[in-house]
Amino acid sequence: MELREALTQISEIRLHMARTQVFRGYRSVPVAFSGLLAVATALVQAACVPEPLDHPGVYLTLWVGAAAVSALAAGLEILVRSRRSGASLTRELTWLAVEQFLPCIVAGGLLTGVLYFCAPASLWMLPGLWQILFSLGIFASYRLLPRATFGVGIFYILSGALCLAFAQDAYALSPWAMGLPFGVGQLYAAGVLYWTLERSHDDA
Repeated sequence: MELREALTQISEIRLHMARTQVFRGYRSVPVAFSGLLAVATALVQAACVPEPLDHPGVYLTLWVGAAAVSALAAGLEILVRSRRSGASLTRELTWLAVEQFLPCIVAGGLLTGVLYFCAPASLWMLPGLWQILFSLGIFASYRLLPRATFGVGIFYILSGALCLAFAQDAYALSPWAMGLPFGVGQLYAAGVLYWTLERSHDDA
């Protein structure tokens, strides 16, 4: 019984230590890549899907595909760094970071499915809602990230609100309602990661 309690206490201590560490798994290069991919996807949409409201399936395939490629690039980087480290605390910190950000991804997927199948007239809201959900994921992970990341979360929640307010009617599902916020936001996030984590770590 005492051994079990001791192991439980050790596990709780390790979890508390992980929560007070800065997660270094997010790197500037994959994040910057996702920003550039957002701009490229916006250009593809502008050229190939000029009327996205008439072809919502194509629109969703394009942007969900871009999001999947970005997530794959970031996930591979996190996995490689976690395995290279070999430290159990690093693995726990990685899982904690994934657990904190994953709910916003799941919520975004469910919301997309509901709007597409049950309320297609409301699909114009998706860009703004995606940005707001992404900001909530950043805020959920904030304690594991550099303090300057808070500004990235603020950027996304404001850009999402602006999209909901203005990206309607003729501007509904505009390629730049996604390409501009995620392009600027991800490059902003990449800059924060580089200047606060990677540059200072390399200097040290």
